[in-house]
Amino acid sequence: MTPEEYVEAVLDLVERIPAGRVMSYGAVADALAERSGRASARLVGSIMARHGGGVPWHRVVNSAGRLPPGHEVEARARLRAEGAPLRPSGVDMAASWSPEEGM
Repeated sequence: MTPEEYVEAVLDLVERIPAGRVMSYGAVADALAERSGRASARLVGSIMARHGGGVPWHRVVNSAGRLPPGHEVEARARLRAEGAPLRPSGVDMAASWSPEEGM
C-alpha cells in the first residue's frame, strides 16, 4: 500500500465510525496494519491532523479518551450531540468501536 493509499484507508475507516462511538489512533492503525504493513498511532494522528477535516475527526481520540489537541471544545460538543459518553478528561472509552462490529 502506498502512502497515499494509506491516507485514503485511514480516512475511509474514520468515515465508518458510527455517531456516538470512537476509535483511538492506535486502534485505527491496528485495524489497517495487516493490509498496510503499518501500525503507527502517530502516523494516524499525523494523517488526521493534515487530512481529517472532511471526515468525523472528532471520533478519533487517544487511548485514554482524550480529545484531539487544540480541538477539545469542538470535539466535545460534537460528541455530546451524538450521545457519546463523556468524562471530564474526554470521552469514555466504553464508546470504542471496532470495524468488526459493523455499523
